[in-house]
Amino acid sequence: MRIAISGPPGSGKTTVCVLVANLLGCEFVLVGQIFRQMAIERRMTLDTFSRLAEEDETIDKELDRRMIAIAQTKEDIVLEGRLSGAMLKSRKIPVFTVYLDAPEQVRAQRIAQREGKDPEEVLREIRLRERSERKRYLAFYGIDPTDRSIYDLWIDSSDLTAAKAAEAIVQKARSTGAQDARQGETAG
Repeated sequence: MRIAISGPPGSGKTTVCVLVANLLGCEFVLVGQIFRQMAIERRMTLDTFSRLAEEDETIDKELDRRMIAIAQTKEDIVLEGRLSGAMLKSRKIPVFTVYLDAPEQVRAQRIAQREGKDPEEVLREIRLRERSERKRYLAFYGIDPTDRSIYDLWIDSSDLTAAKAAEAIVQKARSTGAQDARQGETAG
């Protein structure tokens, strides 16, 4: 089972990704870690590398290439990334896609608490990052990361624990996988 979990910063996607992978007993890949590794490889801060990525589409193309290569070689995997679901579906790689979301204020508070920052500062950072990503994704791919139409499941994580969100994803992915298998048997 291949699952891609997307959503904005602070939505809980990383925590939920790890929990889903643990529940299913499979590997998880954090696409943000791949991006961070690429920044380290170039000896740049994440902010500087993100700004460079707005101008240099080869950065996102390399990130995509790395993520897709991982997804193509593994079937039992949970991927966490802003475009992982859209990228895999566009390449006809079978995947169950999930979008986690929460209001800006909730997400800023979560990040501020996790990183020991001022929530208002985090809110400004979130808005800047989301504008940067949206600009890049629209320019390079014609994909709006806030378009939820490609997702098989959308979850508002505002009042949900990460464990409850993970359980809902696993339940829906399993039932969808079972339905797909039954449809395959009927068609064959």
